[in-house]
Amino acid sequence: MSKKELRNLQLQSLKLIDHITFQQKCFRIEQLLFESPEWKKSDTVAVTISKPPEVNTWNIIKRSWEEGKMVVVPKCFPKKRELVFYELRDFHQLEQSYFDLYEPDPIKSTAVNNDVIELMIVPGLAYTETGYRLGFGGGYYDRLLSAYSGITISLAFEEQMVGALPIESFDIPVGTILTEKGRIDCGR
Repeated sequence: MSKKELRNLQLQSLKLIDHITFQQKCFRIEQLLFESPEWKKSDTVAVTISKPPEVNTWNIIKRSWEEGKMVVVPKCFPKKRELVFYELRDFHQLEQSYFDLYEPDPIKSTAVNNDVIELMIVPGLAYTETGYRLGFGGGYYDRLLSAYSGITISLAFEEQMVGALPIESFDIPVGTILTEKGRIDCGR
């Protein structure tokens, strides 16, 4: 099965999670993140702005602000095929971009160097227990992670855990995956 077919299959599976179950799963995953040593020792957290059916990150951003952490969110630059992270201090800094994603408006935001990011929450559609992930396509995070030496965590519903994925030489595994059932240390 191709990565494109796997992505479509995974999205359909996630859309079957009812609203109440979705909210409960998100809450449990958030609690695991907030209790984790990685979260507690990180002052700068990188996270995407989620949209359904992804694990909700809006509460994670609010909690980061409450705890005095610096939140940085990515903006995609498709022509260069790169992500640039910007400090987010207020949701009004966001604008809707392609695919209805919320991203920082560079005019209202300050770009940050990836070296200051201590914890990167890496998005994806499917994961193996060894930390390999099926992203949304484009390879933005694999390019970014190849030069990133900080902590990587992915947040996933149990439905996103799979036995195997097609792995290519440029795929970079994440260090930890948190699901509503617990923590998976991937050995990175």
